[in-house]
Amino acid sequence: MHVLGGGGHGGFWGWDSLPKKPKQQRKRFDSKSSNSVEANGGPCFRFPLKQAVTAGSLALTGDTIAQLRDRWRKANTLDQQSSGSTPTSQDVTQVLLSDHDWLRALRMTSYGFVLYGPGSYAWYQYLDHALPEKTVVNLLLKVLLNQVVLGPSVIAVVFAWNNLWQGKLSQLPDKYRKDALPTLLYGFRFWIPVSLLNFWVVPLQARVAFMCVGSIFWNFCLSSTMSK
Repeated sequence: MHVLGGGGHGGFWGWDSLPKKPKQQRKRFDSKSSNSVEANGGPCFRFPLKQAVTAGSLALTGDTIAQLRDRWRKANTLDQQSSGSTPTSQDVTQVLLSDHDWLRALRMTSYGFVLYGPGSYAWYQYLDHALPEKTVVNLLLKVLLNQVVLGPSVIAVVFAWNNLWQGKLSQLPDKYRKDALPTLLYGFRFWIPVSLLNFWVVPLQARVAFMCVGSIFWNFCLSSTMSK
């Protein structure tokens, strides 16, 4: 209305009383629609779609590599036991393109999309907010927190997610006892140097993508552990 009326005291067409009520209504509407923090009484959550898609895609890639390796090993072992010869290229192609476990692939992809992508994005934002200065001490603290908080959380969640999909929640405690600690300790050797590079060199907006690229290897390890 100020644009149409030139912004003077008369408002639109010199009417002074009419704009008051619409102005108040518009103010309430704008504050309610644009400022969700005040309207909802809490912070506005935006689902990090880009990070979720990236994590889901790379989780699928890691699982695919794991499945291809498992089928290759199985076919190679069976062929050598039956004929004592190396499998031909036609046999290899047939093995690699058949019997893909799409449900297993969906489990890992949904884990990356729903849980790992959004969760790790929020975690890295929190670390940068809590430790904003780029110092050696903060770098080491971030790496340490990443290993003692995010690492065990990821393993706990992915094990539970996998058993939930398979309807084997009753077997989850045994899965934790058997595989959680070895997986975590193995992950330390990989993720500590990757985390150092991630926090020291990679900007915040690219950290989930960078860690997800590293997760191709890690998802390969997780997927192999899940299939045991």
